[in-house]
Amino acid sequence: MKQGIHPQYYDATIKCACGAVLKVGSTQKEMRVEICSQCHPFYTGKKKVVDSAGRVDRFKHLAEKAAAKKAEEEKIKKAKKERMEQKKKEEKKREERRDAKKEK
Repeated sequence: MKQGIHPQYYDATIKCACGAVLKVGSTQKEMRVEICSQCHPFYTGKKKVVDSAGRVDRFKHLAEKAAAKKAEEEKIKKAKKERMEQKKKEEKKREERRDAKKEK
């Protein structure tokens, strides 16, 4: 083997969230994991809910949020347009009244 091109190899300690500690060989001295072979449902045979939303769920949540925001913006835009139309109608009525007074 060539000298100086390989990473340092350690007797590593892996600590799981369940409290299990495993000794393995690795290029890192210490690692922390959420699920290990002692608490993973596949190895234990127990059903366990893992609290991590998948990418698809996260995407759907963000898409729903964006759609709701867009709908709210459209609602605001529509209300603003209606107010502008109402102001134009009122202005037109005022002009008609002024013209009627001038003619008399």
